[in-house]
Amino acid sequence: MATALIILAAGQGTRMNSDLPKVLHKIAGAPLLHHAMRAGMAVEPERMVVVAGHGAEAVTKAAKDFDESAEVVLQAEQKGTGHAVMQALPALEGFDGKVIVLYGDSPLIRPETLEAMLAAPSDIVVLGFEPADPARYGRLVVHGGHLYRIIEFKDATEEERRIRLCNSGVISADAKVLARLVGGLGNSNASGEYYLTDIIAAGREAGLTAEVVTCPEAETLGVDSRTGLARAEAALQARLRAEVMENGVTLTAPETVFLCWDTVIGRDTIVGTNVIFGPGTTVESEAEILPFCHLEGCHISRGARVGPFARLRPGAELAEDVHVGNFVEVKNSILDEGVKVGHLTYLGDAHVGEHTNIGAGTITCNYDGVAKHRTEIGARAFIGSDTMLVAPVTIGDGAMTASGSVITDDVPENTLAVARARQVNKLGLAAKLFELFKSRKETKQEKAQ
Repeated sequence: MATALIILAAGQGTRMNSDLPKVLHKIAGAPLLHHAMRAGMAVEPERMVVVAGHGAEAVTKAAKDFDESAEVVLQAEQKGTGHAVMQALPALEGFDGKVIVLYGDSPLIRPETLEAMLAAPSDIVVLGFEPADPARYGRLVVHGGHLYRIIEFKDATEEERRIRLCNSGVISADAKVLARLVGGLGNSNASGEYYLTDIIAAGREAGLTAEVVTCPEAETLGVDSRTGLARAEAALQARLRAEVMENGVTLTAPETVFLCWDTVIGRDTIVGTNVIFGPGTTVESEAEILPFCHLEGCHISRGARVGPFARLRPGAELAEDVHVGNFVEVKNSILDEGVKVGHLTYLGDAHVGEHTNIGAGTITCNYDGVAKHRTEIGARAFIGSDTMLVAPVTIGDGAMTASGSVITDDVPENTLAVARARQVNKLGLAAKLFELFKSRKETKQEKAQ
């Protein structure tokens, strides 16, 4: 059966104390909204409608960045979840199938849970959960396996508040049924809002069936504060870590590794402590990432060894068996097979040929204050320590640079380039200078007294 999504993303999130719309705060490198959209995409929806309100322009851009085909509608006044769905329904006119209503600030719902909701036979399906502390959640009133109504906490009796089965807010129903029931909603309640949850009782009165599909409490976590954002980050990180370990990756101290939503790590790779993966990072099998590395927008091939204390920035491409050591930064550069960059080096906008050795303290001077320029280093070259490569410049295959050189011209293959002043030794001058400096210091001290 065809499926459509309505994602409610209009709330301001005043408890976030932020100018940024709540749904655009990030966990695992992506906005909360994207996580909700990604979960919904797993059921292959034909249409997706995002309801924006606070910060609508930014929310619209984020939704379109994720899926250009997503339609964004405006809820100018926030009058409840039912009112939000009312704004979305015109965009689904003519759609024949099931609709799932999701929330842009609930990033942890699994695709399997949504699939279970779609497979349920009832006319209306609600996602429920049993929290450790039911607190102020809406309660699900169930008899004989059928859902009769949802009661908001502030409208519930003491007996109803003792019910432990709670409402996540996620609802699935046939598009025509949803439109009919939402169209009949009223706002005679303590908040004067249109509750989407009221469609359950209305549906029962109309002879429709309703049931509850349950999921773990963690999946229903909604973010409405910075504390909630941190809880969501922790929960998602725990999930991502478990997934990569199940896929054959060793995390020596899992709780110290932070993954991104799109991180890909091959089996038999070892990741040390305190490693951070930013967006767009792929690590192939049998690599090793040592402690305290930061990786973003990079590709690391089989057998490569990175770190400790290395930073790979967007555009870094490491071929097989490359070694990038401590305090090395690589940006927008290709390192061919077997390249070794041991320590204290910056490679930006460069291509380094296979089995080349880059000495400590090497810098590709790629920026002239206006534009970036490339450095080309051939295969089996040797770049001496403390070499400055002033781009654009090309170092040929098998070439060498002397330590401490500032290379401004191309170096032909198999050539040694020396670009530094000749050393001159002044015998006895050091002792004389030390005496002069001491005398000056003593004079200053005497004047200060």
